[in-house]
Amino acid sequence: MNPGNIAQTAQAIRTNVSKVIVGKEDIVDQLIIAILTSGHVLLEDVPGTGKTLLAKAVARSIDGEFKRIQFTPDLLPSDLTGIHFYNQKLAEFEFRPGPLFANIVLADEINRATPRTQSSLLESMEERQVSIDGTTHQLGRPFLVIATQNPVEQQGTFPLPEAQLDRFLFKLKMGYPTTEEGIAIMKRFMADSPLEQLAPVVSTAEIEDAKRHYTGVKATDELLGYMLAIVEATRKHPDAVLGASPRSSQALLRACQARAAIQGRDHVLPDDVKAMAVPVLAHRISLRSVQRMRADAAEHVVAGILSTVPVPADAPLVGRA
Repeated sequence: MNPGNIAQTAQAIRTNVSKVIVGKEDIVDQLIIAILTSGHVLLEDVPGTGKTLLAKAVARSIDGEFKRIQFTPDLLPSDLTGIHFYNQKLAEFEFRPGPLFANIVLADEINRATPRTQSSLLESMEERQVSIDGTTHQLGRPFLVIATQNPVEQQGTFPLPEAQLDRFLFKLKMGYPTTEEGIAIMKRFMADSPLEQLAPVVSTAEIEDAKRHYTGVKATDELLGYMLAIVEATRKHPDAVLGASPRSSQALLRACQARAAIQGRDHVLPDDVKAMAVPVLAHRISLRSVQRMRADAAEHVVAGILSTVPVPADAPLVGRA
């Protein structure tokens, strides 16, 4: 599978999801990138903006299994991973898998669960496996966690620790639709939900094939230096207490490669770096308490860094060569 085939696969998913979701093309593309890179997505937005509907539409488009978990303070780790129960007919213990055994898992209001339950996601997000009673169980392929949290209501919530935030490839915001999009949504859902008639357009085998080949997209040494300069600038920023980790530079590279692939290119451009920097890096930065009062402060920090770090002038030409 070459970048042209990956672009066709991405376009098929994009077109199919657009039958249900009005607008949000950038969000859909970023979810496709997350699937290709085996990344995970944190959606931070108010209820009712279409987060669950988007996750279901993407899962149906790739013929994947979808599970939704409502996170609450009394949720236990075993409620996610599954349990061993005693089968009296067979006189033996059997494993009953939890909702993590799916291709796309929606962790709704993840910050309402206790840190113990949140930590049970770490192994599944990083290793694509869960360990239960000393036995390791592999999760499905592809595997994507889409976690949501409400940025407004903070009572009874547990903030995600930096170690867990670092496991998310993207932190995204759905946002409210425009007036035209709002009218289109009401018309589309006037009679019935189009999600019920949505059919798969890509198999999970095709997704796995694309995941194996997108890494062939090339990035020059100049562009790698450009990405690293942006990451290092987050560590030196006067408003930052903790900058982006080395894992973030790898995540930025993978996201840029996948973005180039779904656009049919075999090389990364500076535009890919600029488009991916904010959603990849902003949630990995810890700011001083004064700056945290502003909801989008981290995004402004990364955007400011992008305006100051010089772009390698010959990177596009070298990339095409």
